[in-house]
Amino acid sequence: MNELLELIKQKAADLSGKTVETRRHLHAHPELSFKEYETASYIARRLREIGLEPEEKVAGTGVVALISGKLPGNRVIALRADTDALPILEANKVPYASKNPGVMHACGHDVHTASLLATAEILNSLRDRFPGTVKLIFQPAEEKAPGGARKMIEAGVLKDPEPDAILGQHVMVQIPVGKVGFKPGLYMASADEIYFTVKGKGGHGAMPDKNIDPVLITSHIIVALQQIVSRNANPLMPSVLSFGRIIADGATNVIPNEVQVAGTFRTLDEKWRMEALERIRKMAGQIAEAMGGSCEFHIVKGYPSLYNEEKLTKKSRAWAAEYMGEENIIDLDVWMAAEDFAYYSRELDACFYRIGVSNEAKGIVSNVHTPTFDIDEQALETGPGLMTWLCIKNLNS
Repeated sequence: MNELLELIKQKAADLSGKTVETRRHLHAHPELSFKEYETASYIARRLREIGLEPEEKVAGTGVVALISGKLPGNRVIALRADTDALPILEANKVPYASKNPGVMHACGHDVHTASLLATAEILNSLRDRFPGTVKLIFQPAEEKAPGGARKMIEAGVLKDPEPDAILGQHVMVQIPVGKVGFKPGLYMASADEIYFTVKGKGGHGAMPDKNIDPVLITSHIIVALQQIVSRNANPLMPSVLSFGRIIADGATNVIPNEVQVAGTFRTLDEKWRMEALERIRKMAGQIAEAMGGSCEFHIVKGYPSLYNEEKLTKKSRAWAAEYMGEENIIDLDVWMAAEDFAYYSRELDACFYRIGVSNEAKGIVSNVHTPTFDIDEQALETGPGLMTWLCIKNLNS
């Protein structure tokens, strides 16, 4: 097995230049969620070039392919990469900067896709060294609800053949390049969007007694809702309620007729998630009514919490230590961001891990979802090699 490990490392190193070129091409040609038409065509062409037969247009712009090992065995491992970009105007002055103004791979999905393409090439060249089947999933629309993962599952991506487990990797700026991170169990939060409109009766700011002030009502609602987290949530279970958008279109002396509010609720417990959303809705309506107004409430259900199956994730961490050295493995904390990979984790054993991409010496430190996000491209050698190793170890387990 040590000989195979070194062979994988060598293949990842030999392919690294090509993987960098792939990532730069994808970075320069980003496409938004559910519109990844050229990206999907590019992925399919690259898969055909290495001898695979991809299935295209899965859930619209998804691509799926199979690699069959030549050793006896029927275990199936799925590997997933997301392909969409964000509506962000890139500020990086690099040759591979986005050519599509206002669209940018600011979350590393170009890295994930390039890495999985390289992983596919390595695995395909090692078919006589592993049993079972690898299912490659190039998934659209991670960035936009209801999420490409959900659409892919509805389209049957977890059938024919049905995977025994699924692996996914994601860039993380908080981890230096050359290191990776794992977190068994509950790892990422659910994310629901909350929208409500408080209605009152607008009028002159000098005559508040003639009005029903929706600004004042909204203020009471926002402050009161925080007690749902501070006084109703289990203090051992992370919960976050934040409001980032409030529109009260009045003036210094004009009380508006209504106020529009938008926010997010996140937690890691699905039962509490449903209970909390109902409490939020009920409390907002009761406060508005008690103060003479009304509240129209709308919740957009987002992604569920992400659960890394403990046995699989602990094994994967140990295998990663074999490949990279224990000193390059980081134990992660709970992360309150959300990921639609969570849908896969609700269906089968899953391990979603993080690959380091930052390099302070090179000034590569910008976070994801920012106009200056970039990576140390050494990660494009680490990512494919490690995913190949984890996949083969899982197939042999």
